[in-house]
Amino acid sequence: MKIYIDADACPVVGIVEEIAEKHNISVTLLCDTNHVMNSAYSEVKIIGAGADAVDFALISICHRGDLVVTQDYGVAAMALGKGAYAIHQSGKWYTNDNIDQMLMERHLNKKARRSSGKSHTKGPKKRTREDDEHFADSFERLILTAMESETKAEQE
Repeated sequence: MKIYIDADACPVVGIVEEIAEKHNISVTLLCDTNHVMNSAYSEVKIIGAGADAVDFALISICHRGDLVVTQDYGVAAMALGKGAYAIHQSGKWYTNDNIDQMLMERHLNKKARRSSGKSHTKGPKKRTREDDEHFADSFERLILTAMESETKAEQE
């Protein structure tokens, strides 16, 4: 099991690294040339700039049982399709049961924005300590769920 983070503008990198280190799981941060970062724990892969370059690089290296941290529903859908686990920076798990609805809502919202002539909406609200705690709890539960599934698969 490995953890891959779509790290461009991801506010939970430190939380993921802390929990991953506790469970001795390797982490790879993927970012484009506009968001170069360093890490004392994670491997950092800098992907050339370009629309969706980081997304496609992440999906090409993740495998069944890996964990993907992304706010991009499309990346999450592709990760789920490969048998990986996916989580949003809010702590919400992407699952095969909810991803289709999330993709449809994204599509409808984009369509509504285009028809209204508005090209920009307000950014996300400021992240709170409670948001970070919620993410940490949810991420830890996802790791434990993935480990349990891996153990069951090995026993079969």
